[in-house]
Amino acid sequence: MAQWRWLTAGESHGPGLVGIVEGVPAGVAVTRALIDGDLARRQQGYGRGGRMAIERDQVKIFGGVRHGRTLGGPVALLVENRDFANWAESMSPDPATPDRVVTRPRPGHADLVGGIKYGHRDLRNVLERASARETTMRVALGAVARSFLQGLGIHVVGHVISIGSVHIKPADWKLEDFERAETSPVRVLDSESEAKMMSLIDDAKAAGDTLGGTFEIVAFGLPVGLGSYVQWDRRLEAQLAQALLSIPAMKAVEVGTGFQQADLAGSQVHDAIWWEQDAGFTRRSNRAGGLEGGITTGMPMTVRVGMKPLSTLMSPLGSFDIESKEPFLAQVERSDVTAVPAAVTIGEAMVLHVLAGAVLEKFGGDSLEEIHERVESWRARVRKF
Repeated sequence: MAQWRWLTAGESHGPGLVGIVEGVPAGVAVTRALIDGDLARRQQGYGRGGRMAIERDQVKIFGGVRHGRTLGGPVALLVENRDFANWAESMSPDPATPDRVVTRPRPGHADLVGGIKYGHRDLRNVLERASARETTMRVALGAVARSFLQGLGIHVVGHVISIGSVHIKPADWKLEDFERAETSPVRVLDSESEAKMMSLIDDAKAAGDTLGGTFEIVAFGLPVGLGSYVQWDRRLEAQLAQALLSIPAMKAVEVGTGFQQADLAGSQVHDAIWWEQDAGFTRRSNRAGGLEGGITTGMPMTVRVGMKPLSTLMSPLGSFDIESKEPFLAQVERSDVTAVPAAVTIGEAMVLHVLAGAVLEKFGGDSLEEIHERVESWRARVRKF
């Protein structure tokens, strides 16, 4: 049976980023415009830094697609780094004496521990791959997963819940509500909070500081039965947590109402089951976030992610040079004040990858048409349970 497997390669200031995804069924609509649309969303957001003014990410499709449809084989993608023109000698793969050497690790980044682990005396060898620039290709490959799942009636969307100390008010959002996030500079659904967030970002920029926040990813249209309780690594919550925490700067994941549930009685946490003749079994509420026992319930699946402030500060914290062992202010690299709005798109991509894999595990099939027939047959069967 096909599995959804993918890999990325490339460095932040190298020639480009490469990705390959295997398991994509035949017949999925994939175009450069489709992928470029999500790449553009990743680069947007109030509080982004100078790199976004340089890069205008556009994908090149190198395999697996013909005339706008996948062929059933691996899909290979490339996104070139425009900034490589300024780094061609420094990042050349050919033998040379290293320049732009970094010996001052930044607190909160992989610089120091990565250098220790891999034996790098030039910490640029760490930060180039540990950089969030790598998530560009995750998003490009995620766009392929998005098209696959949308062909099955599954939609994955996201929005910002908080930036710094500014939080939006909780609400029961519907799929059509998320169009508002696409027009917001901070990708937020609450217009009242938007201005407060932007003002807070301005204050942090003036102070040479950075801001974190939280965002929510919601999947609509999922069938009952994705995931499993029979083994620890097949529980969908576990897969989602690993995928989302693999994004640089992410520090927490909760499903449904998550951490709030630890403070409440069971009667305030669990979702009452309901049954209707035409719809079959459903829930009266969705505090579980669409997942019970590691399996989708058919309700919207909601996961929230906590992002720490970015590690690179324009007013840097103290550090020590790994060569001289003398104290210095930490290395300053080009950075953002906040990337929470952009992280929403990356979070969507990671959820899309997990769900694409879960769909293939449950239904199998070699073409989108075949899988669609199996999904619809399953939905009809579930309604009669």
